[in-house]
Amino acid sequence: MAKPLTDSERQKQISVRGLAGLGDVAEVRKSFNRHLHFTLVKDRNVATPRDYFFALAHTVRDHLVGRWIRTQQHYYERDPKVEEADDWLRYGNPWEKARPEYTLPVHFYGRVEHTPDGVLWLDTQVVLAMPYDTPVPGYKNNTVNTMRLWSAKAPNDFKLKDFNVGDYIEAVLDRNLAENISRVLYPNDNFFEGKELRLKQEYFVVAATLQDIIRRFKSSRFGCRDPVRTCFETFPDKVAIQLNDTHPALSIPELMRILVDVEKVDWDKAWEITKKTCAYTNHTVLPEALERWPVSMFEKLLPRHLDIIYAINQRHLDHVASLFPGDVDRLRRMSVIEEGDCKRINMAHLCVIGSHAVNGVARIHSEIVKQSVFKDFYELEPEKFQNKTNGITPRRWLLLCNPGLADVIVERIGEGFLTDLSQLKKLLSLVDDEAFIRDIAKIKQENKLKFSALLEKDYKVKINPASMFDVHVKRIHEYKRQLLNCLHIITLYNREFQEPGVLPNPLTSPSSFQAAPGYHMAKMIIKLVTSIGDVVNHDPVVGDKLKVIFLENYRVSLAEKVIPAADLSQQISTAGTEASGTGNMKFMLNGALTIGTMDGANVEMAEEAGEENLFIFGMRVEDVEALDQKGYNAREFYERLPELRQAMDQISSGFFSPKDPDCFKDVVNMLMYHDRFKVFADYEAYIQCQAQVDHLYQNSKEWTKKVIKNIACSGKFSSDRTITEYAREIWGVEPSDLQIPPPNLPKD
Repeated sequence: MAKPLTDSERQKQISVRGLAGLGDVAEVRKSFNRHLHFTLVKDRNVATPRDYFFALAHTVRDHLVGRWIRTQQHYYERDPKVEEADDWLRYGNPWEKARPEYTLPVHFYGRVEHTPDGVLWLDTQVVLAMPYDTPVPGYKNNTVNTMRLWSAKAPNDFKLKDFNVGDYIEAVLDRNLAENISRVLYPNDNFFEGKELRLKQEYFVVAATLQDIIRRFKSSRFGCRDPVRTCFETFPDKVAIQLNDTHPALSIPELMRILVDVEKVDWDKAWEITKKTCAYTNHTVLPEALERWPVSMFEKLLPRHLDIIYAINQRHLDHVASLFPGDVDRLRRMSVIEEGDCKRINMAHLCVIGSHAVNGVARIHSEIVKQSVFKDFYELEPEKFQNKTNGITPRRWLLLCNPGLADVIVERIGEGFLTDLSQLKKLLSLVDDEAFIRDIAKIKQENKLKFSALLEKDYKVKINPASMFDVHVKRIHEYKRQLLNCLHIITLYNREFQEPGVLPNPLTSPSSFQAAPGYHMAKMIIKLVTSIGDVVNHDPVVGDKLKVIFLENYRVSLAEKVIPAADLSQQISTAGTEASGTGNMKFMLNGALTIGTMDGANVEMAEEAGEENLFIFGMRVEDVEALDQKGYNAREFYERLPELRQAMDQISSGFFSPKDPDCFKDVVNMLMYHDRFKVFADYEAYIQCQAQVDHLYQNSKEWTKKVIKNIACSGKFSSDRTITEYAREIWGVEPSDLQIPPPNLPKD
């Protein structure tokens, strides 16, 4: 029989020092405190017992990493082909911090009951929203803001009754349905379940965020959960909600629901607070992109919100009717509820009605918003409408992605432009400086060499780094007219094939687009680009005079490599369809010249740099409107322009898809008979403008002078300027350059 352990032996056996690799107690304490502070972002004043448990768990986990890594070495990655979702959390996200202690309930379905004490939303299904925080550091000011994202979790009551009687599958399915809400960012909404999931996603994020905003508003200090403020009069003074397109439009009825049903605020006062708090940014003029949800879906999924939207709409229409008596058609146009076989809720109208400010994101876009998209609303409340031209951050889109160019600029004008991009204007005095011209050209060539090496390594394509890099990268949509660029490439190919040596400059055409999962035409356009590349890149007659490369998985990290290497930036949307664009600004700042239409922010870029320093072509907005009045007939252009006809015949005959000659019949039919964006109408002007590009590119010095003028005039397009305007003119906040003391110094 074994001898019992003494107390001292037992204590020694379970001592921390007995665990392999843990080290001494002082080291464990140090690691524990480090995790409490840096991993959990807590101090002992606000830490909970669960926080202490997690700090200890992280400490122990640190010493398991060696074994953990060894285990993972047994696993391997598949190398899949065709299309796949970007599983960006597969390996975790080291920047985010889960905040389960702030998990919130979000309600769906159920029924509405009106009682003497107010309206109740009963018998709902609950999904939990768990926050994940990501730090967003400022530039050299010690400020770190928080970006809070939400993950859907099923409630802990796992339908134990169903599990016990054997219906395990139903219990698991219910849990999966709840957590699907945050599993896929853009579900395919070509079918009802996808549409319902999209609406669930929008409400899930809105409901969780508004609960969190109100908790913070009520609390008095960081980490405090005890409500201090109970009066909502000052809510708009402390909170600004910017509705970034119609996706967060449910913020308006949800805030009304909380104020009226939960906080018992009078309806008129709640509406005043809601309007003062919310502002709406419109990002598109395309009718199909402005969300219109079926009333029947709302009735099922969000019955209380449907009641509130009806009430908002009735008060709105009563007001309109009082100002325009007898104008029934105006009431129909301005209603939130669209009547018909399938009644729908116009979310853009809800945004305009429920916001104190409405803005577009480029001057031409804001004018279209006022004169066309929301014309009736502008006539009702003209003071509500503003413009806020988009911008980009120079810290990422110059300093980080193009350090060579940033260094050359710093040598000439100092570092001030990194926080005040308008200082780039100082470079105008260097347009004729021979040394600066050489430096700018040298940096561009170095960036092209780096990108060429990347293409050879990752895409197994060898290109001529001395060729002109004609780049077309962006989200894919027919209005952005990637097909116009395709027709240009085919035209160049045909010219070089028929008369070798005719092309004045070797041309590399990298393109990269992101297509929505259910957007068939977008995927066919990508297929066409790759098919053109398969033919062009393997034709010995053309050789390295023309290369067509499709870059898969367009994303920020890829953009940071391709944009600094670009010579020419394609911004060729149909005039009047692009809200703003920001890629155009990134290319301009990084020394690419723009070939584009007078659309979106291109208009303001041309104003800043001078239209003669961009390659502007094609119809203006008024020309497009005139063509709409006359009637656009694609066949007229097809019959009149031989090179266009040859290119289209090649696409339709299977020249670029010999194994499947009918592969591109949908593309051909769209271009010939259903093209809302009038690709053929701008084809001739585009080809002629590209010839001007070729001519100038042969004169490196003059090309680089235009590059310098563009860089020098890109200062307006800083996001610092944009956000300052939002702060002052919409949010009622004065921007501050106050620097917070670093953690190693005492607070002021």
